[in-house]
Amino acid sequence: MLNKDKGVSAEKRASKYLQKEGYEILEANYQQGKAEIDLITLKENKLLVFVEVKARKNNSFGEPEEFVSSSQQKRIIGLAEKYIYDINWTGDIRFDIIAMKDNGELLHIEDAFY
Repeated sequence: MLNKDKGVSAEKRASKYLQKEGYEILEANYQQGKAEIDLITLKENKLLVFVEVKARKNNSFGEPEEFVSSSQQKRIIGLAEKYIYDINWTGDIRFDIIAMKDNGELLHIEDAFY
């Protein structure tokens, strides 16, 4: 499977998982310039959650969640700030990572960075 295909598949699986867990998907692949947020979700109408989905072909060089660099986090946070401003959000926010392991396991890391 090509990397892009693997990423798209991982994002679809993450969306299904989050919906099952009670999250409403507001945006998928929200982007501006070089910044992109894989998923923007709403939990119980009071928590806005920005989700980075990571999948790797294999984990021999590290776990997927370890590949969310500080520069990528800064881009995500900057774009999230713009989104928050654009929709006039005044509630709580959180940044999560969903990692797809090469054994098929899905790992949801809440409050992963900020």
